[in-house]
Amino acid sequence: GSHDSFSYWVDEKSPVGPDQVTAIKRLARISLVRKIMKKWSVTQNLTFKEQLEGGIRYFDLRVSSKPGEIGQEIYFIHGLFGIKVWDGLKEMNSFLEQHPKEVIFLDFNHFYAMDDSHHHFLIKRIRSAFESKLCCVECVEYVTLLYMWEKKHQVLIFYHHPLYQEYPFLWPGNKMPAPWANTTNVHKLLQFLETTLGERSRYGTFHVSQAILTPRVKTIARHLIRGLKNTLVHRNLPMILNWVKAQKPGVMGVNIITSDFVELVDFAATVIALNDLLLEEDESAT
Repeated sequence: GSHDSFSYWVDEKSPVGPDQVTAIKRLARISLVRKIMKKWSVTQNLTFKEQLEGGIRYFDLRVSSKPGEIGQEIYFIHGLFGIKVWDGLKEMNSFLEQHPKEVIFLDFNHFYAMDDSHHHFLIKRIRSAFESKLCCVECVEYVTLLYMWEKKHQVLIFYHHPLYQEYPFLWPGNKMPAPWANTTNVHKLLQFLETTLGERSRYGTFHVSQAILTPRVKTIARHLIRGLKNTLVHRNLPMILNWVKAQKPGVMGVNIITSDFVELVDFAATVIALNDLLLEEDESAT
């Protein structure tokens, strides 16, 4: 999985998003401030298509309306506005059309400046983008690849808003817990990942291990120009990758792992390779 999957492009010319505090919104009237914000808002380099081609199958999505804009268009957002959600969905669908056995997870977990009419608009977009590819809510344990292939489903949508109850193809957010370490310290992060894996529900939910470091205000203040990638990610990714390599999948093991800048190390291939351990277990059991 990728963290803030859509943030490969953000619009430094548009106003700052409603996910930011008032003080930042005021400051960001200065174009230089928005340029600096971009360095800290971008957590991926690859487009959706490139991420899919590289093996990413879980997408972490934050969305917002544009206050003051006529209509109900919804955009991806991380400090600054990203592309229209509709454009992202179409890009993903075109990949799925070409690869009918691939399955993706779309986790809509933060919503800003959206009332019910915005939500209904977005949900209609999701339905018209994927149509029969959408997998309706099921017992998590039933949803194997074989089940998805038989039903010709390719997309699971997680929607962290009460309106999920009105649509059978929206999975509730509590089926996709993603505990967040909120630290700049890689040792604290790895300890947190271990602890939350140990507390993982044995059945009934997926589970996201967010292998990401989060800058604090003082981190940003000290390293304004360097940005997230040069300050936190480059230096710590090898250690995070070593943790991933030491994991086991399956019940109480890792399930979905997300990272920033997924192409900087062999992240997707390393996570995918963990599945071989499950095959080995099956073989030894038989």
